[in-house]
Amino acid sequence: MNHTDAETRAVKDAAQAGQRGDWAHTPERSNMLALRFICLMALVCGRRVTRLLLPPISLYFLLFAPAPRRHIKRYLFRAIGPHAGWIDGYRLLHAFASTVLDRVYFLRGRMDLFDVKVEGNQALEAEALKGRGAFLLGAHVGSFEAMGACRHNSQHKHDLRLAMLMYPDNAQRITAILNAISLPGLRPHVIALGRPHSMLALRDWLDGGGLGGMLVDRTLPGSEDQPAQQRGNNIVLPFLGHPASFNDGPFRLAALLRRKVFFMAGLYGGGARYDVQFDLLADFSERASDPAERERRIRAAVEAYVVRLDALCRAYPYNWFNFHDFWLEDSV
Repeated sequence: MNHTDAETRAVKDAAQAGQRGDWAHTPERSNMLALRFICLMALVCGRRVTRLLLPPISLYFLLFAPAPRRHIKRYLFRAIGPHAGWIDGYRLLHAFASTVLDRVYFLRGRMDLFDVKVEGNQALEAEALKGRGAFLLGAHVGSFEAMGACRHNSQHKHDLRLAMLMYPDNAQRITAILNAISLPGLRPHVIALGRPHSMLALRDWLDGGGLGGMLVDRTLPGSEDQPAQQRGNNIVLPFLGHPASFNDGPFRLAALLRRKVFFMAGLYGGGARYDVQFDLLADFSERASDPAERERRIRAAVEAYVVRLDALCRAYPYNWFNFHDFWLEDSV
């Protein structure tokens, strides 16, 4: 499908105006009492019984959350095709609810409840063992906590230390509850985005051999007092057949700190199955010969990321949990 220059300019203008950041300011649709009840059910009654709550929860949000439902419909039309219907929206929400519930068990170390297949972790472990650390760039696909299986299955568990670089302010309630139930050593260390010291904290973590994980399929609202490497530039690329804006800030950080970049995904396969995948996206270990070469390598890395995300969304359409105006169609 061809798109006009006007469509592309609209995406660029909206992204540059910060409209992509509306998700970061959207109040979480969470009730503290309900969240506590679900977590209590998960710990007391077990996974099998608690999963009985997921169908009514998924149906409720499908029926009574019109804005997310509109964005889900647009996404599924592009990932699956125009035949996508209500049942597909329900399957997507049920998969999302399942991964949220399973966080409880992953953070309690209950790997025995799951059938987890890990691929591509050897190269990642080798990089961590060198004491240099690496970037893990993912998306709101599947479960980030499922990637703890890599550490669980590793022969060098003490060397795989993960920090999550994230914007925590829009999910404070569920984060607080999950933090409270996590066992020591199983919850990733968090380096908050949007702080002046974020880049320095990440550098120190990587220099100690740690891994830095980010979900980079959302463009954060920037401010002029942030370092340029954190703000980055918005690049418009084809994604699921339509132009979309992606930020190259995380890739600039990787180039600045001269690290390898891996794509990460903990894909939910239904029931108790997760497929954890790691793929090398870019290697910034060697310094670029000149600024033009550095820009070319950063651009190539962003393009490789988008191609990988596009392929995953088509192969696992019920795993992308980005219920926002991703293509800025509400803004045009």
